Amino acid sequence: MDTQLTIIIPIYNEEENMDRLYKEMAAFLPVAKKKTKILFIDDGSKDKSLEHIRRICDENPSFNYISFDKNYGLSAAIKAGFDQVSTPWVGYIDADLQTQPSDFNILLDYAENYDLVTGVRVDRKDSFIKNMSSKIANGIRRSFTNDCMNDTGCPLKIIKTKYAKKIPMFNGLHRFLPAMILLQNGKIIQVPVSHFPRLAGKSKFNVWNRLIGPLCDCFAYVWMKKKYINYTIKESKNE
Repeated sequence: MDTQLTIIIPIYNEEENMDRLYKEMAAFLPVAKKKTKILFIDDGSKDKSLEHIRRICDENPSFNYISFDKNYGLSAAIKAGFDQVSTPWVGYIDADLQTQPSDFNILLDYAENYDLVTGVRVDRKDSFIKNMSSKIANGIRRSFTNDCMNDTGCPLKIIKTKYAKKIPMFNGLHRFLPAMILLQNGKIIQVPVSHFPRLAGKSKFNVWNRLIGPLCDCFAYVWMKKKYINYTIKESKNE
């Protein structure tokens, strides 16, 4: 059976999580509802993350990686993953495993009928400040995008690759993936998934890049929405 889903995992200074990440992703592969492979995106890690990634990919042919020459940020890592993927679906999960790989099977139940399926974190295990800033940021984005998504920042998603490759990514746009699928007249849905506390490593986000930064990105999205080109070919003759 051909591989149907590639799960991309951006990595930036996550050496403390790598063994656990490998164990959980490897355990998911045999039970995935679609044949799956993993693509690590090393975003210029300064710790030993890349050493772990190389070892994992040498040990298991279902794991592959690309590595940046320096840190470019989460949006760039996600775009690089989209650019590399050749399977019909592309998934995304964070390396901190605050969402669990097994929940991809929940999303896969909807993958045939929707162009993006995103998780919405139930009973979040983050701090009060993190939860509140995320809630406010989601509300601001929702007012700009009208995407009806309650948790666009949930790091558990599945997208049809043909839609993912047409997303014009820029820094910060990873927060607008559902809205960007809507711009392509795609169908989106959110489904509840589990959430867990971070057990190792440090969060790369704070109040500034979770709240103030996304507000600025909203204006970029509005500009892009006005300029976005989308068309449907009625008929053609190509020789």
